[in-house]
Amino acid sequence: MKTNLTKFAPWGLYLAGIAFLVTICLMVVFQSFDLPAQISLGVAVLGFIAAIILDPQKAREIVTGRQTRYASNALLFTVATLGILILINYFAFRTGQRWDLTQDKTFSLTQDTINVLNSLPQPVKVEAYFTAQSNTASAKRLLDTFKFYGKDKFDYEFIDPNSNIVRAQNAKITRDATLVFVMGEQQEQVTYISEEEFTSALLRLANPGKRVVYFLSGHGEPSIKNDGDTSLYQLTVALQGKNYTVNSLNLLSDHKIPDDALALIVADPQKPLTTEEVDLVKAYLENGGGLVYLSEPPFLSETPVQDNPLETYLKDTWGINQRNNIIIDPGVNPPIVTYSKSYGQHSITSKLGGYAVFFPTAHSVSAAAPAPTGVTLTPLIFTSENTWGETNVQNIDQNVTFDASTDLAGPVSVAVAGEDQKTNAKIVVIGDSDFARDKLFAQYGNSDFIVNSIDWASKQDNLLNLTPKNQTTRTLIPPQQLTIGLIALGVIIVLPGLIIAMGISTWIQRRNRG
Repeated sequence: MKTNLTKFAPWGLYLAGIAFLVTICLMVVFQSFDLPAQISLGVAVLGFIAAIILDPQKAREIVTGRQTRYASNALLFTVATLGILILINYFAFRTGQRWDLTQDKTFSLTQDTINVLNSLPQPVKVEAYFTAQSNTASAKRLLDTFKFYGKDKFDYEFIDPNSNIVRAQNAKITRDATLVFVMGEQQEQVTYISEEEFTSALLRLANPGKRVVYFLSGHGEPSIKNDGDTSLYQLTVALQGKNYTVNSLNLLSDHKIPDDALALIVADPQKPLTTEEVDLVKAYLENGGGLVYLSEPPFLSETPVQDNPLETYLKDTWGINQRNNIIIDPGVNPPIVTYSKSYGQHSITSKLGGYAVFFPTAHSVSAAAPAPTGVTLTPLIFTSENTWGETNVQNIDQNVTFDASTDLAGPVSVAVAGEDQKTNAKIVVIGDSDFARDKLFAQYGNSDFIVNSIDWASKQDNLLNLTPKNQTTRTLIPPQQLTIGLIALGVIIVLPGLIIAMGISTWIQRRNRG
């Protein structure tokens, strides 16, 4: 008995249709035409060929029938439409025209930034070091915008520092999601994704004047060399990655703060600075210098509580008071460890990106109210409400309790920034130094906080005040129930009904014409 194979022809078409849909789904999900999609498309083609072989008569009728002519016309119209769209996109791409239709011009750069891009003396290449765990969407969007306006003067590439360890080390990468702007032999690191940060980096590249900061030495301060977990070597590397020259300075022997010093960093001196040294610091700040002071609770160092000329100067002249206490956080083990809970409104903290700062042993640093004449003081970091500044420092243990009569109730201020409006001097005083050492430098927002503080004190945080974009406040007003019902009626009933009615009408007309 001869088997009628024509009845299997529709199954070939079914197989071809399903395989074609699977191919489209695979390409959409994986954004590529890889092996699974290729196999699926091959199955679709085989299914279509099998249908033709199993029922060639039906295939001939379809090709020569009236419906085929209608389909051919529709196909030609579709191809013509696609061709026009392709030509429009091609010429739009060739001419480089771009329109930002958002009300706030979200995807455009300010004219100040465009001017900087146009005036670049050499092309800039950005090396974006992002691991596979980091989200690159916002960085890529902003880099694309800079590349569009910068044309042949701006380009970028993404690099995985875990896969390119040597390259990351040569670029002095100390944290994930770091962008290195390279122009010739110069480079600038950026860890905060914003137009202002990118433009400031371009300005620094275009004006590569020597930028020098000094770490004070001679009083038992931590080393800036690679001497173990307690050194400040990682901070030094991060500053060098931002094109700083980092030097040590011993005022006991040099008797002068160099003229090229953008900032002086004093980190946990175990012996107090002498009165002569403090006079040099005072004169330096009166000439518009910058100071970053990292202090530990006095009882943890060899510094006498009642005899510290530097802290006396900061209190009397700047209104910054450092107390002899240690911050206790009962929710942490050990309780002498604390974290930042909130930040003051300042450019140093606005770039932390939601990261907390981790302090192993910190004491309170507060700002006088009111501040001295001509001085602006801003508390930078506060601990949680459950913390306090413990003054009974000789009996710290796991069972320490708050004493309202002697202790400082939380939230406690850990860092203060000050600016002299007359001299333009800037200082940052932080009640801990361990957070910036190599062991903890990469933890949470520690590296960002200390580098931001040095940038600000050095007046290198933002070299260009960009014209701010207008931010439009939008409020979503939910529609009334009647409106929702009318929308549902139109979408679910009216539109589908019209389509069905038009289809039935067309079918009847064709049937009447025979």
